Amino acid sequence: MTLREKERAELAEAFRTTEDRRLAERCQAVLMAARGRRPEEIAQDVCAGVRTVYTWLRLYREGGLAGLRITWAPGKTPLIPEAHAEEVKEWVRRGPQACGVARANWTYGTLAEHYARVKDVGISETCMRDFCHRHGIRPYRPTYRFLRGDPEKQARAAEEIEALKGGPARALSSA
Repeated sequence: MTLREKERAELAEAFRTTEDRRLAERCQAVLMAARGRRPEEIAQDVCAGVRTVYTWLRLYREGGLAGLRITWAPGKTPLIPEAHAEEVKEWVRRGPQACGVARANWTYGTLAEHYARVKDVGISETCMRDFCHRHGIRPYRPTYRFLRGDPEKQARAAEEIEALKGGPARALSSA
């Protein structure tokens, strides 16, 4: 394999500056091949298979440096479109009762059920939780029970606790 000086410089720069270890290995393999190394020797040096090295060389011949970059498949289309984030946030702000759900608080499960009813798309609790995490949506969490209790009972309980403590703390003497 022969490289022009511009191609060699481009590969060397990519090899030095990339944080992607796999791209660096691929650039290194092409540079080694350009210096006259055999694919079998290159495979040993970069700890890859010989067929893999041949594939990298072919990818470089066909697409240059861009051919060596790893491209990932786009993945599965999300069940909940990103455009629905504001609508779900509004449901959480208004609360479940304002949306016609007979619950005191939202959970990911009840949000998923409500979304399925409104949008006619069946989704799981996990799907809704992942969607909410991506968009910073947190269902309402009730406060602790003692904060929601009867204020008179709370005051009485505080007095009883003070009485059990036995009054103000006594000073310890070293004598």
